[in-house]
Amino acid sequence: MKKFNPNKNIIIGLLIAILVVAVVSLSAQRRASGGEITPIGTATNETVGFIDRMIATPGRFFSDIVDTVQDLKNAYEENIQLKQQLDNYEQLQLDNQNKTQQIAALKTELGLQATLASFEKTSANVITRSPDTWQDTLIIDKGSNDNIAVNMTVMSQSGVIGRIVQVMPTTSKVELLTATNAARRDLFPVRISSGGNNSFGLLSGYDLPSGLLVVNNVTGGTDFKEGDLVQTSGLGGGAPADLKIGTVVRVEKNPDGLQTNVYVKPAAQLYDISVVTVVERLAGSGE
Repeated sequence: MKKFNPNKNIIIGLLIAILVVAVVSLSAQRRASGGEITPIGTATNETVGFIDRMIATPGRFFSDIVDTVQDLKNAYEENIQLKQQLDNYEQLQLDNQNKTQQIAALKTELGLQATLASFEKTSANVITRSPDTWQDTLIIDKGSNDNIAVNMTVMSQSGVIGRIVQVMPTTSKVELLTATNAARRDLFPVRISSGGNNSFGLLSGYDLPSGLLVVNNVTGGTDFKEGDLVQTSGLGGGAPADLKIGTVVRVEKNPDGLQTNVYVKPAAQLYDISVVTVVERLAGSGE
């Protein structure tokens, strides 16, 4: 068996390399002097070019793959950044919308404050409103430390919404006019103004299907029309007088014909309350 001789192969390889370099050099010299390239030079150049292409093609192929993978990685990272920016943008939009609503509520409350210039009043924020008692009560962030007391009238968005029923040092519970189990809704004696005449009654209930307040025990005239103003009368020592409750929607007689029910649309939006005004007393009076 013939033994493999690496030294011999190395010598042959060197000779071939020297031959190729010599032929390429001679071809370059002939081109520089304007001579024609020999067939051997041409063949050698073709061989060298072929080998160069054979070596360069896989390199370019793998380089293109690396570039493509890098582009995909960059696109993925940019996509993540864009999604984060989109989430942040949507959150900013929501924050701006909430702030716009809060500003609108505060402006409305400032308008209410201007109409209550003759009253002692305290502004407060709604901090708790439980879904299971949504139409009954809410909690505000002012209490006895802020001179809040039980039975004080609470207003929002230009109308009466309820009264204080429980007071803690820093918080208070408000019972709303929409409460179905109000203990003493008759704390709100009302005055109905119609055509220059005044009638009086008691705010006695809330009709959930229609979303209207109910006034009964009406004294005086009962010839009311839609849009007549309903305000607190100040009688009975409960709420101060002249606080707006709402406007008349319709009047109905009980089946026995002895009682008249006046249905009133509340002046305040009773389901969207964020800021309230607690009316303490009429300044300079004994209330």
